[in-house]
Amino acid sequence: MQPTPDVVNPERMRYRWRNVQPTVMSGYPDLFDSHGIEAMQRRISALTPDTQPLWGKMSVSEMLAHVNVAYEMVYTDKHPRPNPIMRWVLKKIVKQRVVGPAPYPRNTPTAPAFRITDTRDFETERERLLAYLQRVAAEGRAKFEGRASLSFGPLTATEWNGLFSKHLDHHLQQFGV
Repeated sequence: MQPTPDVVNPERMRYRWRNVQPTVMSGYPDLFDSHGIEAMQRRISALTPDTQPLWGKMSVSEMLAHVNVAYEMVYTDKHPRPNPIMRWVLKKIVKQRVVGPAPYPRNTPTAPAFRITDTRDFETERERLLAYLQRVAAEGRAKFEGRASLSFGPLTATEWNGLFSKHLDHHLQQFGV
């Protein structure tokens, strides 16, 4: 049974059942599901060290390393937490663009932590990415529900999926897969 919209405020379209939230952002694979992971794995496997971008300046190895940063922020202590003022700015201004449903525009400036300035090995970065995807799927949706992001604070599992899936999809499209 679907919830009925509360039309008292039609601009806000609140739902009477507070706990009803979409579990997957429309248009992006569910990385907590084996089918979503398999779809991304097939696309990643289609990349080669010689794959060229359709836009942007990154090499395919740099792109894979760049995408891995999102997972490093969850699973390692490599990246420091932004200061409180920066976290407030990120949460209030940037968060919805990152975790929301709208696709990323091409050639959007990259946050400093995501800039790859050294040479990376294609196979190493691809294997790291595939391992991170498997880890996310193995931990599952429940483990990410309410989990805190370094930059945005607590996120829903749907927002985490949006952050991971939308970012990866954007860059796989960049390289034509």
